[in-house]
Amino acid sequence: MGIEVSGLLGLIILVLDIWAIVKTLESGATTGSKVLWVVLILLLPVLGLVLWLLLGPRRR
Repeated sequence: MGIEVSGLLGLIILVLDIWAIVKTLESGATTGSKVLWVVLILLLPVLGLVLWLLLGPRRR
């Protein structure tokens, strides 16, 4: 049962990370800022997602 729960949690995090990356690329931020956020989300999936939700670029 533990494997299924962790697998589902990992899938949810993956989907949320992809959503955050897409929203970052759609934002009106500068190219450098977009690259920085995408790299942060990819290198630190959970922490990067939380930071992006709190501090990330917003769509104009």
